[in-house]
Amino acid sequence: MEMNWTTFLPLVFMAVMGLSLLAYVVLDGYDLGVGILLPFATDDEKDVMVSSIGPFWDANETWLVLGIGVLLVAFPKAHGLVLTALYLPVAVMLIGLILRGVSFDFRVKARAARKGMWNAFFALGSLMAAMAQGWMLGAWLTGFDTGRWSLLFAAGIALTLPTAYAMLGAGWLIMKTGDELQRKAVAWARKVLWPMGVALVGISLATPLVSSTVFDKWFAMPQFLGLLPIPVACAAAFFAAFHVIGKPQVVAAGYGWVVFASTVLIFVLAFLGLAYSIYPYIVIDKLTVWQAASAHESLVVIFVGVAVTLPAIIAYTIFMYRVFWGRATPLSYMGPAQKTPLVGGKEY
Repeated sequence: MEMNWTTFLPLVFMAVMGLSLLAYVVLDGYDLGVGILLPFATDDEKDVMVSSIGPFWDANETWLVLGIGVLLVAFPKAHGLVLTALYLPVAVMLIGLILRGVSFDFRVKARAARKGMWNAFFALGSLMAAMAQGWMLGAWLTGFDTGRWSLLFAAGIALTLPTAYAMLGAGWLIMKTGDELQRKAVAWARKVLWPMGVALVGISLATPLVSSTVFDKWFAMPQFLGLLPIPVACAAAFFAAFHVIGKPQVVAAGYGWVVFASTVLIFVLAFLGLAYSIYPYIVIDKLTVWQAASAHESLVVIFVGVAVTLPAIIAYTIFMYRVFWGRATPLSYMGPAQKTPLVGGKEY
């Protein structure tokens, strides 16, 4: 296909949507992981865990809104097809995210007798959102096929994606906490690292089997040799995390960040492999990027909006993480020498 501004612009929006979804999976993935791990901590540790994600979790979901927004306005045909096929898991995900949001706020104001209930709802909402996203990924990779093997594939990813999020969450807690909670986070990472690895390998092997398109792109020569660095780098990142969590003295020396960074690298590499697998389709074997795109005139107008919005979101995200970076401390809802509750450092 001849490449010009008309044919190139849909690829720009595809890249923006891909970046948005990758940022969402990594950033919201770790706070979903923290929510999934919440039931395994003591009450005081739960406060520190929630405090570690408090300034970030709501803003992290901005990337999901951007990604879905680009899909809606830039690729309306794909938007209709995707959301029609994924109506139920999308509803489950939204219920989970709403439950998380309500629980996050209500656990602050709840009496001690009710706080445990809201903690449980926060964990449940995190698990619901993670499993729903896993099902959506599996269904999308099979082109929304409803055959038995395709449904089993989607169910397999729904059951295993929470382990990957839990690994991200454990890595985040290793970076952001200390003492006993940090040691617990290391232990959690040990427990979920291998299930996550087995799940990723299983997905990587199963995806070519359920999609002939993916099989042809990965196992033809010389592409296979050119793509080999991706699984090799994933394996190296996996064993870097394995090495660090197996040596408490390395974590204590300040290298716990390697666990989180290695897990993020695995997610990024998996995303790059996935992007290569599906290109040029936006819905595999059904709609290409150009078939799904809006009219060129509409894309030009949308491009102006995205050119303003995307840098603003990136700048805000960087600024937010710089301001609130540092070790998490226990939540405190009462300011010193006052009786006004404090939420996020502001009086209410």
